[in-house]
Amino acid sequence: MTELILIFSVSIFAILFAVYLIKNVMKRSTGTEKMQEIWSAIKEGAEAFLRRQNRTIIYLAIIVAALVFLLYMIQKPDLAPWASLSFIFGAISSVVSGYIGMWISIRANIRTASEAMKSLNGALQTALRAGAVSGLFIVALSLLGVVGLFTIAKYLGGLDTSRIPLYIAGYGFGASFVALFAQLGGGIYTKAADVGADLVGKVEAGIPEDDPRNPAVIADLVGDNVGDCAGRGADLFESTAAENIGAMILAAMLYNANTQFFGDKPELLLAIILFPMVARAFGLISSIIGVMFVRTKEDKDPMDALNRGYYITAALAMVGFAVASYWTFGTETVAKFAPNAWWHFLLCGIIGIITSVLFLWITQYYTEYRYNPVKSIAEASKTGPATNIIAGVAVGFECVAYPAIVIASAIVSSYALGVSSGLNDGGFFATAVATMGMLGPAAFVLAMDTFGPITDNAGGIVEMSQQPEEIRRKTDRLDAVGNTTKALTKGYAVGSAALAAFLLFQAFIVEIKEYSKDFVFTGVDVSQPPVFVGALMGAMLVFLFSAWAIKAVGKSAQAIIQNVREQFKRDSGILAGTSKPNYGECVDIVTKSALREMVKPGLLVVLMPVLVGLIFKWLHNAYPEVFIATGAEVVASMLLVGTIIGVLMALFLNNSGGAWDNAKKFIELEPIDIANNMGKGSERHKAGVVGDTVGDPFKDTAGPSLHVLIKLLSTVTLVLAPLFI
Repeated sequence: MTELILIFSVSIFAILFAVYLIKNVMKRSTGTEKMQEIWSAIKEGAEAFLRRQNRTIIYLAIIVAALVFLLYMIQKPDLAPWASLSFIFGAISSVVSGYIGMWISIRANIRTASEAMKSLNGALQTALRAGAVSGLFIVALSLLGVVGLFTIAKYLGGLDTSRIPLYIAGYGFGASFVALFAQLGGGIYTKAADVGADLVGKVEAGIPEDDPRNPAVIADLVGDNVGDCAGRGADLFESTAAENIGAMILAAMLYNANTQFFGDKPELLLAIILFPMVARAFGLISSIIGVMFVRTKEDKDPMDALNRGYYITAALAMVGFAVASYWTFGTETVAKFAPNAWWHFLLCGIIGIITSVLFLWITQYYTEYRYNPVKSIAEASKTGPATNIIAGVAVGFECVAYPAIVIASAIVSSYALGVSSGLNDGGFFATAVATMGMLGPAAFVLAMDTFGPITDNAGGIVEMSQQPEEIRRKTDRLDAVGNTTKALTKGYAVGSAALAAFLLFQAFIVEIKEYSKDFVFTGVDVSQPPVFVGALMGAMLVFLFSAWAIKAVGKSAQAIIQNVREQFKRDSGILAGTSKPNYGECVDIVTKSALREMVKPGLLVVLMPVLVGLIFKWLHNAYPEVFIATGAEVVASMLLVGTIIGVLMALFLNNSGGAWDNAKKFIELEPIDIANNMGKGSERHKAGVVGDTVGDPFKDTAGPSLHVLIKLLSTVTLVLAPLFI
């Protein structure tokens, strides 16, 4: 019971602290009247898009919740109410998380722009503290949601404590379902607007980025909020929610595998199941402290301040893990029979935190223009767009090697520590602990992620309101840092998704064993034709989904490009600066297109594992001599291979897109020398813009959406596992 009190108390404290940060941000100046006019257009467009998107998502979620209920009523009626209600609760929580991220972002961008007129430190702290509001709310809401459902099921529902995580697995499914559509819709919107604005504005008309003469510029700024804030907020919420539940399932498995040591001790069972949540609660406190340590001076690199805050957060998260591990496994019964367990699991948590740091370093190496990969793309741009694209694709393929080695090392080392902990089935639980360790600093990482679009918007507001050059230089510095933090957090999200997918795969196996009476699951044997077909379907799903997501950006961008060209054609005063473009037309066009295009790839991910599982279950029952494998085995194969391919594809898309983006920025920072093919306006720069345009849907639409796809595959199969047996 003490653990429940701690988790609830820390979560509520984090939300109250986020409210304090909101007040701290909101009391800051909103700048000049011109800045407020531009900001109002961004705010109006972002809120209109999110209202329409959430309405679409809610309709789809209601349909899926009804289908889940009906499927369970046919085969597992006792689970139907819990599966559907937890799905709805998770979906609502994910919608709220996305809205919070966007709400604070669109109120912080103008205040960050205004603070830049006073000091770099003021602008830095405004943007990061606003980002921390999103991070703290999302992680705290995830903890409250999972533990709240657990408490209701235990004390009001009277369910068996060890089986509760299986009953509430729908919470992760609901969160993942909403996150997929939020990330897809926001990603399609932001990149369609960005591509349209760049190609017609920069390349065709030759006007600067965020120039007020560009009709698509407001739509572009709106996109930063709905894609990078609302979409990523829902993404990381579902990450934490699904992984919390998966870790609880494996914790219950650990207890049940060691009853000969533990005996029948309900309080110990509760402590072990809640251990991942306790560790996450300490991570929240660490993130709060880390955020408050971030400050910089006018002549210093703001990235150094953010790195310092992150390292403080990571170090404190390790201390929190030590406390949680000793509290749960270092005293009384567990310590008596397995004295090494507490420090073995502590090391697993530290491995997870180190893994997150390594992922940030690797992503930084492949996406920052200080390092070789990005410089090689900039160098290749000298001979045109074709060689730029070739170099970028090569960097993308190369960048999957180090992360794959890091993931493999984390899984193997944590598993070995679990096996040697002295507890039966400790290996799989240890990998779950490593995953929770990687998510320890999640609130601070999400703060850095939201920092990016806030500073990007602030720079746009400063540019469009025609502020002095020295103010623009400050926002440019913050925007450059923001581009780095966005790239870094994508790498972090992929790494956590990879570990989480392995965790959820193990939870899926545990669930099959729990619900199956006759069938004994021994592993995924791809030598069986149905199982091999399931693996093939999992790999194909990743490629088809990525294709549809990228194609959706292309279709939406074409609509924007046509509109911008038409506006320039019918009113020559726009480019001359004597007429005001119709920003609302572009916002409306890309909103309708993004919402229309997000449905097909989203439903593909939700329906395909369900259909594969049910079809092969029927084939197994009808023709057992031919289809030896059950639907559960085929789905397990699909989940395993889809996860592996999805992780590698997401790394390729995210890092190649980020490298193309920063190669363009590297060229833009050069002195302008058209004769020597250097700087803005040169042929080399145009090649860089083309590469950046190709990379935009990679890094901001398909790549981030694959993070969600990986976990949605796991959660949908986890929830529907009883139906495939």
